[in-house]
Amino acid sequence: MTKKRVVVGLSGGVDSSVTALLLKQQGYDVVGLFMKNWEDDDNDEYCSSKQDLIDAVSIADKIGIDIEAVNFSAEYKDRVFANFLSEYEAGRTPNPDILCNAEIKFRAFLDHAMSLGADLIATGHYAQVRENPLKPGLFQLLKADDGSKDQSYFLYRLNQAQLSKTLFPLGKYLKTEVREIARQVGLINADKKDSTGICFIGERPFQEFLQRYLPKKPGVIKNAEGKLVGHHEGLMYYTLGQRQGLKIGGSRDSNGEPWFVAAKDMFKNELIVVQGHEHPLLLSDGLKASQLTWIDNEEPITNWVYAAKTRYRQPDAPCEIDALDSTELTVKFGQKQWGITPGQSAVVYESNVCLGGGIITTAI
Repeated sequence: MTKKRVVVGLSGGVDSSVTALLLKQQGYDVVGLFMKNWEDDDNDEYCSSKQDLIDAVSIADKIGIDIEAVNFSAEYKDRVFANFLSEYEAGRTPNPDILCNAEIKFRAFLDHAMSLGADLIATGHYAQVRENPLKPGLFQLLKADDGSKDQSYFLYRLNQAQLSKTLFPLGKYLKTEVREIARQVGLINADKKDSTGICFIGERPFQEFLQRYLPKKPGVIKNAEGKLVGHHEGLMYYTLGQRQGLKIGGSRDSNGEPWFVAAKDMFKNELIVVQGHEHPLLLSDGLKASQLTWIDNEEPITNWVYAAKTRYRQPDAPCEIDALDSTELTVKFGQKQWGITPGQSAVVYESNVCLGGGIITTAI
């Protein structure tokens, strides 16, 4: 019987490396694929892609699998980065990692893997996929067992065709176990630091990067009462709930509380800030979202208690779906939520099953 061929997205990090190792140990015919998705900064101090490729090749050699490098940077610019810029220019805060998963890692990569004769693809994401026990032939996206590393939030836009071809071998493992597996077999990246931030920005200052593509549009910063408290360099450089980098620390009122971004007035080019983490303008009862995607192609029902996340690190928040049609979703939370941000994603769960979600258009 011919072994099933699995093409693994091999990034040079420990998660994807252990993914490839586990699949090889399980008897699959494993091929590694290193994806280059960004090339504007190849000689930049913040760009790690060259070292990542060296690490990926070394890991493939250690495990005993073939590896190929493929350049998806043109697709990334067209499908992900162009959206990223237009969203920021409009005053919203997009999540490019979500779009990258849907358009690059599980579309361009999947297509390329199939051209290599793959039966399946696999990545080092902390998530799980299974066939729906109540609906044979349909696949579900589940949270990872390691709740502190679960990445289902970033994967909610995957569809049935993508999930049916995908393996997430790390879904049952804790991150500490993954690193220990890597140490036991002598992988060079067993203790390699996890990548953080947006892949094409890396560790560099965010505003400095954005200014390359979106020129400054200076304006004023006002408090909730309309009092001038400072000046900004462009609304697109700030996000709701932001505390750092406002440069108005010296204008604190007598209560001494830190300032937070509460709103953007795009028409007047004004940034609205408030003092105190629990200021009422930072708290919302619910949200509206559009660009909806449901993993099993079936909409959730209204007047049923679900849970939702409006940002990756947020604990599940109990909610009801108050209104729903094919284009828009209204979510009402049991408790007020902090810093709901247009452009980010609201992802809906039922227990540990990710149902799907949409892009937040407004907090309510």
